[in-house]
Amino acid sequence: EVQLVESGGGLVQPGGSLRLSCVVSGFTFSSYAMSWVRQAPGKGLEWVSGISASGGFTDYGDSVKGRSTISRDNAKNTVYLQLNNLKPGDTAVYFCAKGGSNWIHAAVDSWGKGTLVTVSS
Repeated sequence: EVQLVESGGGLVQPGGSLRLSCVVSGFTFSSYAMSWVRQAPGKGLEWVSGISASGGFTDYGDSVKGRSTISRDNAKNTVYLQLNNLKPGDTAVYFCAKGGSNWIHAAVDSWGKGTLVTVSS
């Protein structure tokens, strides 16, 4: 059974930082691209960032580009998202997502349950 479990969310002040983690199991982690997708209150899903299976290629959505870093540790079956200079507009549930292939923008075929990030003073 594929499982993705996010952690690291919480309440942070504007300008602060957080590192989200996603531990996975049930598949060969090193063979698949991974992504982070978020959903702000009352809004639809927004793709945030993706990383290739090897970690050699990354991509970011315009809303977080320059403020975030995605990385992975294939030995630990874990993908990370470092968020810096957080803004109230970053408030959302952040989901870890498994791609269907090595390609960063492949369709997602598994989701975690999400971790809530709230940016507020």
